[in-house]
Amino acid sequence: MAVPQAPPVTQQVCSARGCGQRPEPGELREAARCLVLDGDGRSIPFKALYGEQKAIVLFVRNFLCYTCKEYVEDLAKVPQSFLREANVRLIVIGQSSYHHIKPFCNLTGYTHEMYVDPEREIYKTLGMKRGEGNNISVRSPHVKSNTLLGSIRSMWRAMTGPAFDFQGDPAQQGGALILGPGNEVHFVHLDKNRLDHVPINTVLQLAGVKTVNFTNQPQIIDI
Repeated sequence: MAVPQAPPVTQQVCSARGCGQRPEPGELREAARCLVLDGDGRSIPFKALYGEQKAIVLFVRNFLCYTCKEYVEDLAKVPQSFLREANVRLIVIGQSSYHHIKPFCNLTGYTHEMYVDPEREIYKTLGMKRGEGNNISVRSPHVKSNTLLGSIRSMWRAMTGPAFDFQGDPAQQGGALILGPGNEVHFVHLDKNRLDHVPINTVLQLAGVKTVNFTNQPQIIDI
């Protein structure tokens, strides 16, 4: 169920837990020239994803990561109608082979746009880190599994898949950006570890998109 919409953000905003440094113009220009692949292996310039329209761009860890799976499962709950109404694209970028895109979408129920950056060129250019910042206490509201159970499930998916493949660099962290149209950078957050996701409703609100009730309980509306 939707909650009241906030006005769109017009400058970079940090989340309560902090955000990464805003990319320098040269960094964004370099990233803009990089190519991403769609589920059929077609190459698309990164800038084409946000050049003509504002876009929420979410970089995730490897597709086997249980935290990414559960985060994307909640992204799947964002209605297409909310995005159309706000004229905003919702895009997930992973760092596996493009062959993993369609199976991951089927697994998570995700129907919005998804691409991959197999060589992690955009991740590197925009300064997304590798390794875990274990000294940082954060908790994603979208991750339901504990570390042990989630890791076991990830390993089981790896062992029972067509090939024993981590579907990306397991040490790579992701991030969240709101970009476009053009070279506008509205928001940046670089994840410090696997649980440091920006809450989905935060990026929706900052992009001017209606927020979503991710609980299974009905909201009480005062009349």
